Amino acid sequence: MISTSHHKVSRIIIGVDTHKDEHVAVAVDGLGVRLGQRNLPTTTAGYVGLEHWASSLGEIGAFGVEGTGSYGAGLSRFLRGQGHMVIEVNRPDRSTRRRLGKNDPTDAEMAARAVLAGVACDQPKSGVDEAEMIRMLKGTKDSAMKARTQAVNQMKAVVVTAPVELRAELRHMNTSQLVARCARWNNGYPETAKSAARYALRSLARRHAQLSQEIEAIDAQLTRLTAKFAPELIESVGVGPDTAAALLVTAGSNPERLKSEAAFAALCGVSPIPASSGKTNRHRLNRGGDRQANAAIHRVVIVRLRYDGRTRAYLQRRMEEGKTKTEVIRCLKRYVAREVFGILIDMCKLRTVQNA
Repeated sequence: MISTSHHKVSRIIIGVDTHKDEHVAVAVDGLGVRLGQRNLPTTTAGYVGLEHWASSLGEIGAFGVEGTGSYGAGLSRFLRGQGHMVIEVNRPDRSTRRRLGKNDPTDAEMAARAVLAGVACDQPKSGVDEAEMIRMLKGTKDSAMKARTQAVNQMKAVVVTAPVELRAELRHMNTSQLVARCARWNNGYPETAKSAARYALRSLARRHAQLSQEIEAIDAQLTRLTAKFAPELIESVGVGPDTAAALLVTAGSNPERLKSEAAFAALCGVSPIPASSGKTNRHRLNRGGDRQANAAIHRVVIVRLRYDGRTRAYLQRRMEEGKTKTEVIRCLKRYVAREVFGILIDMCKLRTVQNA
């Protein structure tokens, strides 16, 4: 730990560079003068020590924390629980790192200066309550689905290269038939290429069945939680439990931190980006934002195009005006983002009234 200056300064900003086992904090005053540095362990005692150290320097204005969704999540929750303002800070850009180099104190100082200059001004997700519960379950489900897909792909690859008599037995089966057949096999130790293929297929099939049970159990919990915490969202046309879970995870438990529905649309990657030049006046697809939220909104639009009469009428009208179907879908995604944001804000206001 490095000693700090003893003089009091008002409205200080503390930048924090976060890591798994130790964070580094640097404080600057309202004029940008560096006041000191502190290293702290990622424990409750370390967080308390950081707060006391910062308070000893003067009135705390804000904490600029890197990685509030990963290594800085615990510190962010603690500071918000103590009533401090926490600002989410992105890592310094490459030009800054080329000029100033790369080390933890420099990154922490750049975080503080980003908050002081107003470059970083966004509040992080609260990381508590229902959205955090749904995030953990959905992440587990997504990884299980990925592993199940890998198991199926590997089974089909084994069938392709298996001995001819085994391949002839299995090649015309669909996925469910293949898994059911292979899971029932009772093999001994593999002694030949055919027995080794059967052994591998049985192992993969049982893995697939186990993952399917896990996914089904998590799906039931996601359905229960989304229906409990976001019933209005579930009632929207085209929004199922998985889609609602993705949108709730993106918005977090405190969607009021987003300044407007346009900010939420940009967060979901459905806001149009100007791409005009000279006499050409156009917008292009936004390839940024949370891609899982973007995919969720896209699914809502596709479902509505199939089953919602108003959405189909809108598509027909805009295509008659000269827009392509792809362009109309982009417009519809923007409208869905506006609708979802309104529901989330209403839910937040209702929760605030109930807790008052």
